[in-house]
Amino acid sequence: MSAPPLLSARSLTKHFPIRKGLLGRAAGRVRAVDDVSFDLSPGEVFSVVGESGSGKSTLARCILRLEEPTSGKVAFDGRDFLALRGRALREARRHIQVVFQDPYGSLNPRMTVGAAVEEPLIIHRAGGRAARQARVADLLRRVGLDPRDAARYPHEFSGGQRQRVCIARALALDPKLVVLDEPVSALDVSVQAQVVNLLRDLRDELGLAYLFIAHGLPVVEHLSDTVAVMYLGRFCEVGPAARVFGRPLHPYTRALLAAAPDPDPAVPKAPAPLSGEIPSPADPPPGCRFHTRCPLAVARCRAEVPELRELSEGHRAACHLA
Repeated sequence: MSAPPLLSARSLTKHFPIRKGLLGRAAGRVRAVDDVSFDLSPGEVFSVVGESGSGKSTLARCILRLEEPTSGKVAFDGRDFLALRGRALREARRHIQVVFQDPYGSLNPRMTVGAAVEEPLIIHRAGGRAARQARVADLLRRVGLDPRDAARYPHEFSGGQRQRVCIARALALDPKLVVLDEPVSALDVSVQAQVVNLLRDLRDELGLAYLFIAHGLPVVEHLSDTVAVMYLGRFCEVGPAARVFGRPLHPYTRALLAAAPDPDPAVPKAPAPLSGEIPSPADPPPGCRFHTRCPLAVARCRAEVPELRELSEGHRAACHLA
């Protein structure tokens, strides 16, 4: 019997009102996240990929309750996470931590990195000063930094080192789930590989679960257990990473894979059959939201919303022609 999911989202939706005029009347809405459902098991890496504007980061912020969803349900560790308030919410947040995209903007430039890593321990009253400092030293060592670096300030570190500090801070309270909101997109390619390898090692060592948000599929290929491809607020393909990379079912997923550069110039690459820009989430196309850019679209695609249906074990796609 499989273990119950650590995180479960059902019909999660987030719409932002568009207000116009002196009175700020609602003149429309931006459908940033639209009817998204998924489960994330303990120790699993669930990655959400897609272009900018697809709703990935808004989905992560709704899971964290940095944005309150318009509708839907989020359960964490068997509890209704959206119903928690006050002390109960604060306690639950010990077990869900986040690493943001910009490591420099995530750190207070007036605080040493040691103080930044220690801050969650102080807020949640975890141990005395000596115990906290020992914990900070252990965390810095675990992410590949020297414990003596605790006395330094963020501007004295490289981008990759600053992101390691942010990861150490996220681990301070022994979370069960870490939300990684494009944690390597602001880093050089060689540093990206180092940080991804670090995340993989920490996952194996500590049994962490990750909700990993990324722009491109290759970044998450070797880290993910499950990959969800998001387009204009909805999942268009979800499945085990090996199947999504080895046999993508949705034209959008195939286009993302074809657009990824290959380090070997001798490997032939098929041209990506994708043109144009992602439509506005304030006015999404009818039917399949991808039909305006899809080379395979037929009349049914323009009129009927495709269901995210299972086409092989654990592998689902929202495409009439898949």
